[in-house]
Amino acid sequence: MIRILKFMRTTAFLVVLCVSLATTAVSMGIWAISLTAQVTTMTASAAAAAIANRKAIAAAVLRTKAKARLRRALVVVPVAGIAAAVVFEREDYLEWKEDNPDGDLETYGCEVGAVSAEVVDDVLQDLPEKVRPSRDWLLSRMPDCDEPVPVAQTVLGSSDGGRDP
Repeated sequence: MIRILKFMRTTAFLVVLCVSLATTAVSMGIWAISLTAQVTTMTASAAAAAIANRKAIAAAVLRTKAKARLRRALVVVPVAGIAAAVVFEREDYLEWKEDNPDGDLETYGCEVGAVSAEVVDDVLQDLPEKVRPSRDWLLSRMPDCDEPVPVAQTVLGSSDGGRDP
């Protein structure tokens, strides 16, 4: 009789163990399928977002190129070119003024002059040699400022016009 009880106890233990293992295996399989579905969904949404971002960036680049092309075309016509240059410069000043509400036109001119002086060599290299002005002549036309504006402050758009406190 003790033998039968031991056998039943061992059998019950093995049945409980098998049921537990089977339940765990089934639940782990369902969990794995659920995670796979989530990963697939996230991958698809990430790919869709990447495509949308690429399209948005391409559209922004095309708009920027179109604006530059239009500016170049307007500058070719003398009277319209002067008017266009004035309008474009005013827009740039108003954008700068939003970032620098305490700044004035002189500070704006100094910041633009400092940045322009840094890129003048690159711009001159892009021009044909026949129409390229001399570097010194071009730099002599830039505004004279008492305090040079550091590029880091110009790029970051400091509201103090690049002046030390």
